[in-house]
Amino acid sequence: METRVFTENTAENIEAAAAIIRAGGLLGIPTETVYGLGANALNADAVLHIFEAKGRPQDNPLIIHVPDETWLERYCHDVPETAYTLAAAFWPGPLTMILPRKPIVPLRTTGGLETVGVRCPNHPVTLAVIQAAGVPVAAPSGNLSGRPSPTSASDMLEDMDGRIDAIFDGGPSGVGVESSVIDLTVTPPRLLRAGGLPLEALQSILGEVIVDKCITEPVAPGEKPKAPGMKYRHYAPKAPVTVICGGAAASAAYIRAHAQPGDGVICFSEFAASFPAQRVHDLGPVDNKLAQAQRVFDALRTFDATDVPRIFAQCPDEAGLGLAVANRLKKAAGFDVVTV
Repeated sequence: METRVFTENTAENIEAAAAIIRAGGLLGIPTETVYGLGANALNADAVLHIFEAKGRPQDNPLIIHVPDETWLERYCHDVPETAYTLAAAFWPGPLTMILPRKPIVPLRTTGGLETVGVRCPNHPVTLAVIQAAGVPVAAPSGNLSGRPSPTSASDMLEDMDGRIDAIFDGGPSGVGVESSVIDLTVTPPRLLRAGGLPLEALQSILGEVIVDKCITEPVAPGEKPKAPGMKYRHYAPKAPVTVICGGAAASAAYIRAHAQPGDGVICFSEFAASFPAQRVHDLGPVDNKLAQAQRVFDALRTFDATDVPRIFAQCPDEAGLGLAVANRLKKAAGFDVVTV
């Protein structure tokens, strides 16, 4: 098929995009986190096409996107008051809440689970499309399964051209990593994916939050994922990645000692000039976690256009957005991590 690109936020384009969703088609949608591959979350056949277009395992659950918290009761039961408190504080925004699903949400959408992830994205285009379509939009990241997530329409078109009906170009993603996923069906709540809302912000509302081991280590074989990004290798460029954790100066020194000429290096701005024989991608300053989140997928994706045989990456500390950036780098590396 020919993939259409909507470039202007007009009423005509919003309605055309919404019509694709209502008809069971696939639409690339912009959000503040990354671009998503959207379909009618209540249409099991449309959802199946998401998995087919991405080459995504069908036990990997999808998040449904809604325009506001009033839609929670439509698709979830036993919604705790905590969910509304979180929505009031952080929606629209990069927060997904895991809640018990109602039967109206197909098991294909939830990866066979009796729970469903719900979020309200902070992007005017996608909010308008959902409202116009009148249905929740299921949308994983808009990349081929396993590849780095797209943070621009051009990134998504690179992977999805000819596979989907259209992409709505809403500009570059402002956050750069996917939403944080919090499971509200357990006590205390459990963070299943580190993302654009820092753990500290969740703790300010919820108090104790358990950080699932999948954020810092591989999921055990046979374990069923409760949220996107838990089980499978994600965000990976073609070249193997090694992540170096520890102090910034020490990790830079390790890379200088081990990287060969022509290797790729993802490093903090302060060390970008330290690798004259390597291909360097600047991750941003050591203390600027937002810049790192905005650049991490671009760094991983950019190297695919080169012939680097190996990539070394400096890893930020895990405060704030650093937890999400570190998780994405480690998953891209298949948890090939060196601590110095």
